[in-house]
Amino acid sequence: MASSSKVCHHSTMMGSLTTGELALEPLITCKLCLCEHSLDMMTTIQQCSCIFCTTCLKQYVQLAVREGFGSPITCPDMACSNRGILQEAEIACLVPIDQLHLYQRLKLEKEVHLDPCRTWCPTADCHTVCLIEGGDSAIPVPVECHVCLKTFCSTCKSTWQLDHLCQASKAVAVPAEKDILIGRDVDAAIKQCPVCKIYIERNEGCAQMMCKNCKHTFCWYCLQNLDNDIFLRHYDKGPCRNKLGHSRASVMWNRTQVVGILVGLGIIAIVTSPLLLLASPCIICCVCKSCKGKKKKHGPPPTA
Repeated sequence: MASSSKVCHHSTMMGSLTTGELALEPLITCKLCLCEHSLDMMTTIQQCSCIFCTTCLKQYVQLAVREGFGSPITCPDMACSNRGILQEAEIACLVPIDQLHLYQRLKLEKEVHLDPCRTWCPTADCHTVCLIEGGDSAIPVPVECHVCLKTFCSTCKSTWQLDHLCQASKAVAVPAEKDILIGRDVDAAIKQCPVCKIYIERNEGCAQMMCKNCKHTFCWYCLQNLDNDIFLRHYDKGPCRNKLGHSRASVMWNRTQVVGILVGLGIIAIVTSPLLLLASPCIICCVCKSCKGKKKKHGPPPTA
């Protein structure tokens, strides 16, 4: 039965070729591998309509899951104006089932980590998300797991008692010390990304930061957006003046390189545009000859 079905399909294809001309399928360039593929080998991201070959997009998504990025997984095109995010249904079509489960677990862990009203039960092998009552997550409160029925501290996760003294709350009791550690102080070691709110720790390097999760570029000190500041003019004035972390000569050399690249691209465009205009008739002629040759090759057989 399988072989007869296959023969029938093949004959249908041959019939369509002999009764009409072969339709040339348009090729689309993938922005990741820069190769041309037919439309059936491409995948379009729903949210931003960017299109890539399915092979490259699979490798990109699988790498993002293995690296532990969790959610969101953004469009791989750095120049995507819509900053498209792959939906879970799209990811399910691009990764194996085990990686899909890993992605879902990482997504849930990130959501719980960023939610002040939820936390994980500290009991081994419980893996239950518990609700925290109260608006201020900095104040320790008792949390009861509805699965294992353990009552624990929302801050230090130890067993809750009537005279419970949370060790983790001692650092919170001194606002100045907390501000130096997380977020509120200009020189804090840990801050949140201004876009996706994930926590980022800065050990060394310059003040121009790029979030590994959402690819947003910002200033570490004031959290200002630097996505379009290719010359790093932000560090020429204001409260962040000369705080980039590089010498003035290094900054000037970087700007010189950027200008040189832009000027070089402009010169190439100016030089090649007349040549392309002159060569365009030859290119069109070659394309036409190639199309005619394919039509003759696949056209209907001559009749007696």
